[in-house]
Amino acid sequence: MTIPVQLFNNTQACGLAEIASGDFYILYTSWQSLFSTQEKSAYIWGPTTNFYNNESSADWVNTYSRILNSNIILDGIRKIKVPSSKQNEWNNIAGSALFFRSFDFFNLAQEYCKSYDQNTAKSELGLPLRLDYNVNIQLQRATLQQTYDQIIVDLKSAVPLLGTKPLFKTRPSKQAVFALLARTYLVMENYSQAKLYTDSALQIQPELMDYSALNSNANYPIQRFNPEVIFNSTFSFGIFNASRLIVEPTLLDSYSEGDYRRKVFFKDNPNGTTTYKGSYNSDKNLFGGLATDELYLIRAECNARIGNITAALADLNHLLKTRWNLSYKELNADNAEQVLTFILKERRKELVFRGLRWQDLRRLNKDNRFATTLTRTLNNQIYTLPPNDKKYVFPIDEMELKLSGIQQNDR
Repeated sequence: MTIPVQLFNNTQACGLAEIASGDFYILYTSWQSLFSTQEKSAYIWGPTTNFYNNESSADWVNTYSRILNSNIILDGIRKIKVPSSKQNEWNNIAGSALFFRSFDFFNLAQEYCKSYDQNTAKSELGLPLRLDYNVNIQLQRATLQQTYDQIIVDLKSAVPLLGTKPLFKTRPSKQAVFALLARTYLVMENYSQAKLYTDSALQIQPELMDYSALNSNANYPIQRFNPEVIFNSTFSFGIFNASRLIVEPTLLDSYSEGDYRRKVFFKDNPNGTTTYKGSYNSDKNLFGGLATDELYLIRAECNARIGNITAALADLNHLLKTRWNLSYKELNADNAEQVLTFILKERRKELVFRGLRWQDLRRLNKDNRFATTLTRTLNNQIYTLPPNDKKYVFPIDEMELKLSGIQQNDR
């Protein structure tokens, strides 16, 4: 059985979140020319009313389509008597379907559910947890706790079924499962478990690229399926086209003179603006997969939060040495808060346009030390998104509400 890349590895559910995350801006003429209403609405953190203007939510529809296919695969495997000579192959297919379903539930939860809080998760709305191929089954929304429990159960169930490394990086593996568990537990602010699974993933493959070896003048300097990629997937909307997307100057200014990422990630335009070219997919599509650089940052953050400053700085400096020229001087500090601040700043710079900034804002906004107010100006009108605002949860489109009868988000 072959799982098509175009179905399972594209259009990940982080497009609306990346639009809203505030790392870029577009001109008013570019905003007017956008094809879909949902792109326009996400850009200005628009109200629920007319957010989609009778469009289907692209992230929701594409993702539940993949979940349906995962469920069909899992149901089919349960009905097949597999010969012992083929057991490993069929186990890999089942494990892959579980991984894809959990990856999709996780991404949906970052857009259509509130940020996870263990004190309220049992009472907050989660997702409709479709675990059956029968689309006629009517489901209401599970709790947020049940949603995250399902993500973790699927991932842990996939571990014994998958190979340690994939034959191709578009396919899941044990390392991909461990990496996604680390990301999930980080969002849940369970730092001991996030560190545990980061350790497991990096024990399999810890490699980082040396950015000094990249051709920063190339249109897309970073190779697809490069050594850091654990699992490859992408997402895209028209708004991310390089002709529209202009990187926020404050973000751009955060890269120092000796930092290779300034030229590897970004391209200066003749008009004085700067756009993005650093996708790990080596094309116009944004990388939404899993990679080792993220893991080093997760482990560094977890160690900083539990007070292991030496280990946190070791991971952070190990990563940054591969991103800087010889002028790099190792970061050093003697208190956990300062180290954590270093790490979070580097996390934003390293993982830019990877579909992660939105989920970071959601969890960090709960801490007054790191809370951020987003601001955009469009046609001389100022739009703001305060920390912990209800608009950090996207609405569900009108057609889905009508067909399924599920509850709309409170925003």
